[in-house]
Parts: sequence; structure tokens; C-alpha cells
Amino acid sequence: MADKRTFKLVHGMARANAVSGVQQAPEGYVVTIQEPTRSLDQNAAMWPILDAFARQLEWPVNGAMVRMSAEEWKDVLSAAYRRETVRVAQGLDGGMVMLGSRTSKFSVREMSGFIEFLHATAALRGVVVYELEVA
Repeated sequence: MADKRTFKLVHGMARANAVSGVQQAPEGYVVTIQEPTRSLDQNAAMWPILDAFARQLEWPVNGAMVRMSAEEWKDVLSAAYRRETVRVAQGLDGGMVMLGSRTSKFSVREMSGFIEFLHATAALRGVVVYELEVA
């Protein structure tokens, strides 16, 4: 048996294969049933919004108003989405490091909520997400 097998429970045969896999697994193996994590389409939908924030807004960083990268906006906005309950640690050289918020670990449902949150936050802050091209 392979070290790791994943079954997407989308029809009866997939469920039967999962049951068979459980029955054939060696003693001590672990079974986890969970909601799927975010989809590639959801991930792709997130980045244009984050890019819009990066292009259009400045944000205070180390006491100065600066343009942040889309990746940095993802850190700030995912922390806000989680009600900023992530933890902050001191960095090795005295800075601060935000711990724990990873959108790659979001469930499909949570990622849908996050994308809605991004759109709402963009609207509140005047960020235009999808600019129309004028011919």
C-alpha cells in the first residue's frame, strides 16, 4: 500500500475505494475525513484582489506609509478575516513576525468567505478590483 492515499468522496465507487483502503491499511495508520481545502479557482480569484490592494493603497509599515506587495496584503487581510486572532512573535533581530494564518489551509467554505471579505474590504477602502479596459 502507498504511504498516503487520498479519496475524494464524490460518488459511491470513491466511497467504496476509501472503505477498501481503510480495510487494507496496516495497523497504526491514520484516517482523516475533512472538508477539502481551497480550490485552485479560489486561489486564482484571490490574487487579482490582492494585486488591486497592492497597486492602489499605502499602509503603515514600521511607522511609514508604504506600498505593500500582494503577498503582504494577503498576510494583513487574512489576519483581519480571522479577526486578527493570529499570534505575533518577536523576530530573531527584534522585528515582529505574524504566525499562523495560511490561506492554503482554508477550507473551500472558508476561502469563499475570505474572497467575499476581500471584495467587501476593497469596496470599503475604495479599491477598484476589476478595472474596465477602455477601447
